[in-house]
Formats: sequence, structure tokens, C-alpha cells
Amino acid sequence: MLDANFFTDVDFENFRTLLYKESGINFTETNKPILVQRLRVRLQECNVPTAKAYYDIITQNKEELKVFLDAITTNLTWFFRNQPHFDALEKFVLPELMKEKKARNDFTVRIWSAGCSTGEEPYTISMLLAEKLPPPWRAEIVASDLSLKCLMTAKDAFYEKSRISGVPPEYLKKYFDEVEGGFKVKETIKSRIKFDYHNLKNASPWRNFDIVFCRNVLIYFDEIIQREVVNHFWDSMNSKSFLYIGHSESLFGMNTKFEFVKTQWTTLYKKWV
Repeated sequence: MLDANFFTDVDFENFRTLLYKESGINFTETNKPILVQRLRVRLQECNVPTAKAYYDIITQNKEELKVFLDAITTNLTWFFRNQPHFDALEKFVLPELMKEKKARNDFTVRIWSAGCSTGEEPYTISMLLAEKLPPPWRAEIVASDLSLKCLMTAKDAFYEKSRISGVPPEYLKKYFDEVEGGFKVKETIKSRIKFDYHNLKNASPWRNFDIVFCRNVLIYFDEIIQREVVNHFWDSMNSKSFLYIGHSESLFGMNTKFEFVKTQWTTLYKKWV
């Protein structure tokens, strides 16, 4: 049972400092209730009476720290989220990349879905590329997240009926198998995706991406960490490549090397050096 005063102002400062150091996620007074609620649940699960006692645990136990980082991560996503992004992918980004890559005799499009949550984004990308990349073109997709729980859901590729409402009927029929309780992504779509754990605060172990999706993730970081994350993306991308961020996010004023691109469908950024 939790103590009545299980979470103090001192605890808040300790947790926000630790979480910022470990993940780059910046908790302020505005989103403090999210931290308190997630912490309350975890303390009850571990039968720990105070935030101070739990803080002592996660500063000594890296595995429990990972579990807590998983618990505080907000995960909200759906298939074909923000359709204009995918319209631009189909009608602008892919034609530009294919023209440039064909000249180099490179027929592989490499994509990173950073902050992939439960997998809807990378599976959407995989389905779209299955439709729009003719032979001999192929796609390789890396999908990463800070949440191990989300990655397990993504790898399982099962979605309840309520979770596939954004999937076009022809895609649902072609790329999913209906199973008890919902739908499962077909292996042809799943096989081109590699799911992996990654903390965006750290440099990427991957290179040579043609497209990076990192949507609705930067908003959880302050300006310093945002700049670090964006610079990590730059280092991981090909000399001719594109970056997607959330529709409410911007690199304006960040002094990055990316070039702003406005299409008739949406805005995005490109590395073209």
C-alpha cells in the first residue's frame, strides 16, 4: 500500500532529472500528472511504498529502469496516421528517390521508423511500398522504440478490429489475415521490417537511410535534446534523403542542416548534399 505522501516535490526533481539524463524526455509541471500516475501504478505493481524507495531501486537496477521508461512512454498511433504524409511519400518522395538511386544502380529503399510504438507506422510504410515499388526495387525498414512492451506488440503483428479502422479495405484484404479477435499482418509485409530497441537520445547504430519517420516524438524533448536527436538522424541518413516529423513539430530555429520542403500534400525536410 502506498504512503499518503508517496511523491514529494523533491521526488519530482529527482525523477525528472534522472529521466532526462536517461531518455531525454523532459517532464515539466504541465505533464507532471502523467509521471505521477505512471509511477503510482508501478509502485503498486512492485509493492514499494514511496517514490523515494523506488528511485533508489531504479538508480541501482538498469533493468527496472528500462521497465519504468517503458511505463512512462505515451503510445498513441494508428494505421495511415496523417494520410497526407503518405500521399507525399507516394507521389513526391519515392519518385525523387527512385530517380536519384536508379542513376547509382541502387534499387533498395531504406527506411527508419523511429519511435514506432506498436508497429502501425512501419506496417503502413511496408504496405505502401509493396504497392508502389515495382521489381527490381525492394524495401528495408528498421522500426525502433524505447518501449520494449510496444516492440513486442509490434513484432506479434496482431491487431484487434478496433485498431485497423484506418486501413483501406483493399489493403486489409491483401495484407492481413483475419484471425480470432482481429487481424494479423501477413509475413510478406512483416518480413521486410526489423524491430529493435533504441533510445533516440543516443547516436544511431544504423546508417544509409533514404527516409526517416520520427513523428510526434520530438515534442517530448527540450530544444537541446531535439537538436541532438535531429543531428543523429542527419548522421544516419544518405546524402540524398528525406525526414518526416509530426505535423505539429518543426525544425524552425533549430539551426540544423536539413532543408525545408513544401509539397502540395504536406511539409517535410530533406538532406540533399
